[in-house]
Amino acid sequence: MSNQVKFCTCTDLTCPLHPTNHDKGCTPCIADNLKDNEIPTCFFKKVDPDYKGGGWSFEDFARLVLRND
Repeated sequence: MSNQVKFCTCTDLTCPLHPTNHDKGCTPCIADNLKDNEIPTCFFKKVDPDYKGGGWSFEDFARLVLRND
């Protein structure tokens, strides 16, 4: 796609919301995450590049940040 986001650290390239799969940038991913009270993968990967999941909630993110402080 023409609107790739170079800083995107999400490795789920099959996700239809991934910025490489459309030309709308990060907006669809962020909107979907916020609708579900979650945080996008890129925030988790910034704190821990090896983060594999287990939860994407605000609480999961807070625990990850505190663990890596």
